[in-house]
Amino acid sequence: MLAGLERLDSLLGAVLRPVIFAGMAALTAVITLQIVSRVLFTSVSWTEEVARFLLIWITFLGAALAWQEGRHLAVALLRDSLPDGPRRIVTGAAILVSIAFMVALAVIGVRYMNVQSFQKSPSLRVPMSYVYAVMPIAAALMAALSVIDLARLIAGQGPRGGDAEGEM
Repeated sequence: MLAGLERLDSLLGAVLRPVIFAGMAALTAVITLQIVSRVLFTSVSWTEEVARFLLIWITFLGAALAWQEGRHLAVALLRDSLPDGPRRIVTGAAILVSIAFMVALAVIGVRYMNVQSFQKSPSLRVPMSYVYAVMPIAAALMAALSVIDLARLIAGQGPRGGDAEGEM
């Protein structure tokens, strides 16, 4: 089972990296178009909106990728100073709190999407629920990654992104 979860973990990273890269490339292109159009001729009206929406999606998906790679900031001084047994308990408790938070964020994100479903963006006339969909998507991804972390912890493996001292 753990091998399947590890494959899912790797697959998420393999999907997120090119999606975020494509979003960054598109953001660069849109902002360049915006600058060039303002300097050379009339500004293209939709570029600011697309840039804003791309930045929102890149931010949330980038947060999920950083979660997958164990790159979010963590104060692990207390955890790392504990013996193996209590360290595993504290790590497990932190993962459970993370899962609870991400599930709550996903639920709130879905509710927010539903509240905003009637609204359309000013320039593109895209339903705003498409823009806000990234919040529950990213939260669900991070919750799933935390479940994988919990399974790894139960199997006796070290924390995600841990250094040699923090490994269990």
